[in-house]
Amino acid sequence: MLGAIIGDIVGSRFEFNPTNRYDFELFTPACDFTDDTICTIAIADAILKGCTYGESMHRWCRKYPTPTGGYGMSFVRWVRSDAPKPYGSYGNGAAMRVSPVVWNVMRCMDEHTWDGAVMEAAALTASCTHNHPYGIAGAQAVAMAMLAADRLRRTRSDFGRDEILDAFGEAARIGGYDISGIRYEDVVNRFDETCQGTVPVALWIISESHSFEDAIRKAVSLGADADTLGAIVGSIAEMLWEIPASIRHKAISYLPEDMKQVLSTFFPEKVMA
Repeated sequence: MLGAIIGDIVGSRFEFNPTNRYDFELFTPACDFTDDTICTIAIADAILKGCTYGESMHRWCRKYPTPTGGYGMSFVRWVRSDAPKPYGSYGNGAAMRVSPVVWNVMRCMDEHTWDGAVMEAAALTASCTHNHPYGIAGAQAVAMAMLAADRLRRTRSDFGRDEILDAFGEAARIGGYDISGIRYEDVVNRFDETCQGTVPVALWIISESHSFEDAIRKAVSLGADADTLGAIVGSIAEMLWEIPASIRHKAISYLPEDMKQVLSTFFPEKVMA
């Protein structure tokens, strides 16, 4: 969850000004949180308050109606509606906000129930807006990749590309993605806002990375949908590698107090460390 917020903030200044520089400065005054962070916080807050994901997102997005980068046109109509309904989207917005439910399931349930509970919760986070099968599958694929990454980290002291790709097999199957066939030249500088065009690329980036920061840098410097790709990559990378404290603290400093409060309640052991 913190990984998603970090990836969003780091990628925010490149959403409409893409870069292929790997050695860019992670945080500058031009960075900010975008809709990715707002929706991720909203999902976490829904868990804390016991309300539906749609209700919480609607409330948070109305509270922040003009974030950096803005909202998609269909999502804007959903936010402005007094009776919002899902609108059949398969955009990558379904995949960038799912991470809090994975952490919640892992903390509250026995491991043998994780997969089913995560699949169900991930579908609910997407379907209040992105109820197209591809949108739901995108959220479920990211959520299952997070579980797979956590299990890989706990069971292997060393792992590389092959082990990561193998761990992501179920996530790829859920989304219908071919990760191993992705090549850099096919995805560099390609702005694709769909789950089908973003989630498999995120999984591939993780497989090519060796640390949390490396994964974020690879995601942002691809020259694609930098903030959302960064958020998706960050949510999974956090499960494989430790987030450096300096990066964690700097990202949190960009958030307003109400978001910090949700984070500190949901994740006191991480935010306060």
